[in-house]
Amino acid sequence: MAELDTSGGGKHKGGKVRSKKASTRVDLTAMVDLAFLLITFFMFTTTLNKPKAMDLVMPDNSEIKNQLPVAATRTMTILLGGKNKLMWYMGEAGKTAPTVDGYGPTQLRKTLIENGNNVASTHAAPDNFMIVLIKPSDKSTYENLVNVLDELNITNVKSRAIVKIMPIELEALKAQGLLQ
Repeated sequence: MAELDTSGGGKHKGGKVRSKKASTRVDLTAMVDLAFLLITFFMFTTTLNKPKAMDLVMPDNSEIKNQLPVAATRTMTILLGGKNKLMWYMGEAGKTAPTVDGYGPTQLRKTLIENGNNVASTHAAPDNFMIVLIKPSDKSTYENLVNVLDELNITNVKSRAIVKIMPIELEALKAQGLLQ
């Protein structure tokens, strides 16, 4: 609220007649209260960054049940290395030459689509889908793993697993310089 001081400027009884100078003083207490109310209102009603999470179901390792044999030609193994690069191969480790690739849509996604189509065209009806094994190394990042899982979701790969990397695969990564 504004207050006006209407008291006289001085106590002199003579001399020139001067106009009274009013001093203004604005009380900002109500304005400060309003500002804090607005700040708290916007803090409570604002949506903060939502955490990004992906549902991941891991199998129970305590009990090994009957495992069905899977044709090696249906499996694609993705080895996650350093420097935002990956290696992949079809079939068994050491029998197929691995290919170095990246994580982009023209790289990994294209490879997943092509290999999935090849597996679907060469196998019988019940076994016409590709199985992808993801093997992260110590030099790969969490972001790399999430990028691979995202690409698998985009390309509709039905069967996938995150497993431990084997020594022969670590040697292949070292040979390509992806473990630095």
